[in-house]
Amino acid sequence: MSAVPVARAEIHEPPAQWHRVLTLLADVSLFIGTRAVWTQAATHKLVLAAVISVCYASILVTGVLTLTVRRARSLARLDAVVLVTAIALTLCGWALNHAGGDEAVLTTQAAQQIVHGHQVYDQPWPWLFHLKGVALTATTTGGYDFTYGYPPLAPLLTVPFLWLGHAGAPATLAVTVVLIVGTVVLWRLLPAPWRSAATMVCLGFSFLPMYARQGYPAIIGLVLLVPVVMHWPRFGAGGRLGAAGIARAACIGAACAAQQLPWFVTPFLLAGIYAVRRGELGGREAARVVLRVAGIAALTWLLVNAYFIVSEPGPWLDGIALPLTQGAVLHGQGLVDVSLYFTHGSDRLDWYGHASMLLAAALFVLFVLFVRRLGPAATVLPWCAFYLATRSQDGYYLMYTPLWLAAAVTAPLPEFRNAWQPRPRWLTGRRRRPALAAAVVALVLPALVSATLAVTGKPPLSMHITANRHGPKHTLSALTVKVTNTGGTALTPHYMLTTGQGMSRYWSLAHGPATIPAHTTATVELRAPRGGYPLPAKTYTHIRLRAFTATPQTLSTEDVSRAELGIKDATGKGHAAPKH
Repeated sequence: MSAVPVARAEIHEPPAQWHRVLTLLADVSLFIGTRAVWTQAATHKLVLAAVISVCYASILVTGVLTLTVRRARSLARLDAVVLVTAIALTLCGWALNHAGGDEAVLTTQAAQQIVHGHQVYDQPWPWLFHLKGVALTATTTGGYDFTYGYPPLAPLLTVPFLWLGHAGAPATLAVTVVLIVGTVVLWRLLPAPWRSAATMVCLGFSFLPMYARQGYPAIIGLVLLVPVVMHWPRFGAGGRLGAAGIARAACIGAACAAQQLPWFVTPFLLAGIYAVRRGELGGREAARVVLRVAGIAALTWLLVNAYFIVSEPGPWLDGIALPLTQGAVLHGQGLVDVSLYFTHGSDRLDWYGHASMLLAAALFVLFVLFVRRLGPAATVLPWCAFYLATRSQDGYYLMYTPLWLAAAVTAPLPEFRNAWQPRPRWLTGRRRRPALAAAVVALVLPALVSATLAVTGKPPLSMHITANRHGPKHTLSALTVKVTNTGGTALTPHYMLTTGQGMSRYWSLAHGPATIPAHTTATVELRAPRGGYPLPAKTYTHIRLRAFTATPQTLSTEDVSRAELGIKDATGKGHAAPKH
């Protein structure tokens, strides 16, 4: 008799206020970027514009109901409404913007190669980069990377969508569908009050849907890691994996076969699983659990890659290692900005890479030493190393933020209370705290020293524009540059003009030496890419002449005035650079 009133009480239980706020924030996050999509749809896709207008109504009504419903069950249903609205907006965004970028067209082309039985890796496809909106990845060797440089899972998943065409649409749809599936999985796996947080971080703010519409394979790796990270400290509890554990281990291998970013987080998860299981079962059983997980993951990874390992072993190996070896120019929002924008370059760019790898190793060792404190941060720590890398773009942090949420909700500090932490003799005893502090400093110091060396490097080349030649339609066709190598090593520079952030195309060498010996001065004539470089119309545009070298990896930058490029000022008078 008493069970009925209790059940009714649970049904009518009011929701927690923080649950209301979380649902409301997820609802509000759907406003971001939606107006731009609606504006685009209203010009030529009225059906989509109508759908987006309905989504606006859904956001408004859901906002009112979120603040007024009285039952937790009703608020849970509103969480589902927010999710469905977010999915609808994501699909509308894809329908309007599905051409994708360089990631998408390369993935689609790789899928075409698979279908026709052609080689995928180490095959340049320069014609793809003539498409609108497809960016180039410049390298310090003076060229561009036209090849596919990711593991093969993304092209394999793109194959069923090739009927959409030969541009980037098949890859963008494949990745968008995977993102939506991953969002639903995360939403379902989280405890009910937290579910709107999954909608917010996966589909809200327009961040991850934008990366999906660009066809980033990293999104596939993210989605495959979602079930792995959920309650990951309980992975292999009691020494048993079970069917769910085997599936999660396979997801690790599949994620690593989708893109390289999961390679960096996987060691942290395996080390954390070992530490927690050793605290529960002892060293031998913990090792068995981790070896089974790693074995299943490795087998899955090999199965996905098997065809390519057999058919093109050398190119395949070079291809999946390409992001680590291609020598791409500096880019991102990390420490490299010091050399890119706040100084005139550095002759020690290689040290950024050294600093990143040293910091990654240091963070891994610190994670093992202090897993009881750092365990919940296993999905965040790996990305800190990218802040020091030569390619430190914020996408490396943004795309895997849903894993931060999954870990925050399902892997709190108490889960690591009994985790094993290695403590050598010199880290114990009366002087334990000073010894631990010294160990932390000793681990992090090499990365900091490397970063300091990179930042404090000096530009090895001094450049001065001595003449310019203009082409039609307000373009620059050629530059004459006086270059002085102030360093002690002969350098082979590759030149480009940039405005604002990011890089542009290289200028070709028309006359003058390709290699400039140490402590010498030379005059070179450079020709603009594609026959002409558009001159910036805005007077506040920051123009820079940059020179990259590959061996050693250096950057030299010279600020260029509008007068040096012969750009007319507001009075209409022209200025020409002096000729020497």
